[in-house]
Amino acid sequence: MREILPALNAWYTAGVPFGLAAVVGVSRSAPRDPGAAMAVGPGDEVVGSVSGGCVEGAVFELAQEVVASGEARLQTFGYSDEDAFAVGLTCGGEITVLVRPVTAGTDPAFGEVAASVAAGRPVTVATVTDGPAPRGATLAVWPDRVAGTLGTEGLDVAVTADARGELALGATGLRHYGPHGERREDAVTVFLHSFAPPPRMLVFGAIDYAAAVARIGDFLGYRVTVCDARPVFATAKRFPPGVEVVVDWPHRCLRGTATDERTVICVLTHDPRFDVPLLEEALRRPAAYIGAMGSRRTHDDRMKRLVEAGLTDGELARLRSPVGLDLGARTPEEVAVSVAAEIVALRWHGTGAPLTATAGAIHPH
Repeated sequence: MREILPALNAWYTAGVPFGLAAVVGVSRSAPRDPGAAMAVGPGDEVVGSVSGGCVEGAVFELAQEVVASGEARLQTFGYSDEDAFAVGLTCGGEITVLVRPVTAGTDPAFGEVAASVAAGRPVTVATVTDGPAPRGATLAVWPDRVAGTLGTEGLDVAVTADARGELALGATGLRHYGPHGERREDAVTVFLHSFAPPPRMLVFGAIDYAAAVARIGDFLGYRVTVCDARPVFATAKRFPPGVEVVVDWPHRCLRGTATDERTVICVLTHDPRFDVPLLEEALRRPAAYIGAMGSRRTHDDRMKRLVEAGLTDGELARLRSPVGLDLGARTPEEVAVSVAAEIVALRWHGTGAPLTATAGAIHPH
């Protein structure tokens, strides 16, 4: 949807109603991912695409109908073996499309959302697709505020928490709730569309522990890069598909890589030749998490070297070392779980304590 938002915002600003269709579910070899969008505006002008041409004609008619009726519609399209001429996907996949009318009355936060996306500010739009809540109702969720409602306060609270979690990972998808926000699969279905790129995880040191951390980072939704100066270790076949592998000196690689407040940096080399110049660079730039592997003796030696390199107490306080939570981890996979747990706890201000030893809300808002 990002690419058609300028056109949509122009219609919205001019006070012209339009029908907005978005892919909210896919299966098998569907041609577009969730979030792909098409809109029908004034003079039957069409922007965007939901399938690359297979079902756009039917969606065009649906969009006209929802603008006329003011009521959102949910429609699933798939290939029919019985009727090869039916509207469907020749690729054999299936897509579910939500088509809703957009006006200042139905979506008062649309202009703010469009402005945030244009400015590169992260925002998630939650839209009811099905169930006992107003279909097409939207809730815009920023890291620090919300706008709109999905019908009940409990539902808004639960969706806001999940939307911020998806936003932190740049993820998009369906979630299910009870009518008042209960975690249930049989009631309200909400589509969470995050307008933010996935955060980066930078793993330095192409050892077995790095491979395990890269796998769990990929699973959690990070865009993972592994770097090592030793080409014999930094080979793509040792890491999951989609993980970028770079052969370079770690500090030089980091110096040429943009980071932000969501970036995770894992230093697993535990060799001062690599660690110290790398951490000197890492601790002076934006990042959500900076962790370094090593024994307590290695940590003490590393801290001494970093002090000698001129890092301040405030900069050194950002370093999580030895890396990970105390889970008693031994294997590379177990260590990766402990590192991931520490990253998640730091992101959401968790204590790392067993939930059986805590009281109150599990997911504080």
